[in-house]
Amino acid sequence: MTRRSRSTPEMTKLLAARYRAAADRPYLASALYALTVVASSEVPTMGVDRHWRCYVSPAFVDATPVPELAGVWAHEVAHLLRDHHGRADRLPAAAQRDRHRVNVAQDCEINDDLLADGLRLPAGCMEPRRFGLPEGELFEVYLDRLPPQVRAPDCGSGAHGGPAPWELPESAGPARLGDVEAQALRRQTAQAMRAHQRTRGTLPAGWQRWAEEILEPTVDWRRALSGAVREAAAWAGGAVDYTYRRPSRRTPALRGVVLPSLRRPVPRVAVVIDTSGSTGEAELAAALAEVTGVLREVGVRGNRVTVLACDADVHAVSRVTATEQITLGGGGGTDMRVGIEAALAVRERPSIVVVLTDGLTPWPDENPPCRIVAALIGSAAPQPPSWVETVRIPT
Repeated sequence: MTRRSRSTPEMTKLLAARYRAAADRPYLASALYALTVVASSEVPTMGVDRHWRCYVSPAFVDATPVPELAGVWAHEVAHLLRDHHGRADRLPAAAQRDRHRVNVAQDCEINDDLLADGLRLPAGCMEPRRFGLPEGELFEVYLDRLPPQVRAPDCGSGAHGGPAPWELPESAGPARLGDVEAQALRRQTAQAMRAHQRTRGTLPAGWQRWAEEILEPTVDWRRALSGAVREAAAWAGGAVDYTYRRPSRRTPALRGVVLPSLRRPVPRVAVVIDTSGSTGEAELAAALAEVTGVLREVGVRGNRVTVLACDADVHAVSRVTATEQITLGGGGGTDMRVGIEAALAVRERPSIVVVLTDGLTPWPDENPPCRIVAALIGSAAPQPPSWVETVRIPT
């Protein structure tokens, strides 16, 4: 890999573009100047890694006007400020494997704000209207709506999360920014945006939403739901019981006395899905993907997972190994008691029941003989009984 550290006309032009971006958008200045520049002939345009190092192609700088370079600076730092790599790490495994698609979705999330703010970007930049999509969405929303085989310049691991071939090893090269420093910088930038908005009154909607989330954070429902399911699975798997199917190793020493051995069971899980007319399909699909992904990670899969589609009655019961195998029947009233009772009525009773619902349902009068985790969809979902572990999923 060819890198240049000495001053060149391209480097002078690049730094002039960064100065312009910081002067025009002062709320981004601290983040822009936190980036360490690495010149490389192997990066196609510009890109960033997880450690706030910005890789730059001298040929790209030479061919790009300063106003557009200033826009690219703002674009690349936006990937890092919005923690795109951290959010990409939480995508389902299948989505993570298509880095190009993830990168395009992330570019769409960023570029509509930059263009609305009057920044110039190189021709052909990825933006939502190019794909007939609405502006102002998060990249996780765009990801499922993009056409197949979309491609864009690689913005690096600071965007899609996977290491690009032109990136330096984590421990090598120039200065890096750690996670704690990066989070402090995000908060500082959000505060600068709020101050800018108070004095000038203008801020793109996407940046405004981001700053509000940083300064007044909401609970990440994916992390909360994953944590609840993992903890419940660990609790159920940690239970021990005695069994005579495998006698204790001490049995031969006792001459005729058979001792049982301890066993640590793998938990069985039932997922009860509210398919009533009031429950949104997109939120259900997202929550179900999160649950099944976590169960696979902790070793619970195949015939140990039962999925029940339920409104006021149970419409489908299936043992599944992938979300694509699930049929969501129903669409009528709502009574999750029926689904929980059906889950507990099977011969091999589950130790965990996960209920995905909008909460507009009656609940059992008393705590069933298993762990109950409820993913409540929508901010208006009523609170279930205190013995139900609750995670709220915004619509």
